[in-house]
Amino acid sequence: MEAKAYLKYARISPRKVSIVLDLIRGKDVATAMAILKNTNKIACESLEKLLASAVANAENNFGMDVSKLYVSTCFVTPGPTLKRIMPRAQGRAYRIFKRTSHVTMVVSEKE
Repeated sequence: MEAKAYLKYARISPRKVSIVLDLIRGKDVATAMAILKNTNKIACESLEKLLASAVANAENNFGMDVSKLYVSTCFVTPGPTLKRIMPRAQGRAYRIFKRTSHVTMVVSEKE
């Protein structure tokens, strides 16, 4: 049995999120939460909430034991990119890409 949680349209680059997801993939929930609390990356704040949501889904919707849960799957895909313009010298304009992310986190019970 597995429980999922999704974070959509997060205003952070998928490249930055994937660095943090690589740290917690395959870890048990308590270790993963400790890693997220003590890692100095901007993505950790939203991923903490996402992990807590996945654990709550597992406990309340499927009746799983929280002490046996681990992060079985977590991945990030790019969302829509916001395109903005930055004024530059001599009337030029540079394109700025504000990237978004869709994050999926799955927790499962260890046998």
